[in-house]
Amino acid sequence: MRQRMWLFLAVVVGVSGCGFETVSSGHGGIGFDAFGSGTLREPYGEGLHLLRPGKSLIVYDLRVQEMKDALSVLSNNGLDLKVDASVRYRVAASRLFELHTQTGPRYADILIAPVVRSEARKVFGRYAPEEIYSSKREQIEQEIFEEVSRSLEGKHVVVEAILVRDVTLPSAIREAIADKLAEEQRSQKMRFTLAKERQEADRKQIEAEGIARYQDIVRKGLTEEYLRFKGIEATERLAQSQNAKVVLVGSPNSGLPLVYQPDGK
Repeated sequence: MRQRMWLFLAVVVGVSGCGFETVSSGHGGIGFDAFGSGTLREPYGEGLHLLRPGKSLIVYDLRVQEMKDALSVLSNNGLDLKVDASVRYRVAASRLFELHTQTGPRYADILIAPVVRSEARKVFGRYAPEEIYSSKREQIEQEIFEEVSRSLEGKHVVVEAILVRDVTLPSAIREAIADKLAEEQRSQKMRFTLAKERQEADRKQIEAEGIARYQDIVRKGLTEEYLRFKGIEATERLAQSQNAKVVLVGSPNSGLPLVYQPDGK
């Protein structure tokens, strides 16, 4: 049955001059009618399509694509840098007719590449070489992405990400940046050490002040009457002990009890 159907279609095509076009998975097609209304607004979906004479089909890849580019940019101090970047982009499928009629299949070369180069030069020009080379790369990527997205608004394409894959600097500049970063690390370590020492000094000072206040309070409470009272208490406890033998109360100097053992010590 299927063979008969294909045979019938082949006969129809041969007699009428019609042709077949296939739109692959993840693609979309825009038709053109040379004997009718020109570019057809309604896109062709995936699958096999029979086209009568005078009709043709232009197929677009609707999947996410990647464009790699080597950029030449300047830092904020005028240093020439070589940057390898990649752009992930796709067609806005619902605007395929507008993209085809306004730009065409070479939209990546006509729209995306020039805009990315232009905006990348602007953004890189705001930063110093050491920032581009090390600490600010993600921030730079985000700024380029925002600027490119703003410039391509209404152009029927979607930029999903812009990545800075590599930055090439002159060897002397790379060494200078490495030395500067190492010095910054040493400086941060020294600041941390000094802060830690200051905290330890503050702790010791607070501890010393607490001990001094405690000693002052205790000293004020050690009156002669208090000491005599505590001496009497100690004498009473000693006298009640089985080991106590001779207790003499009343020292000519301090008034505190004197305790003598039987051996005379």
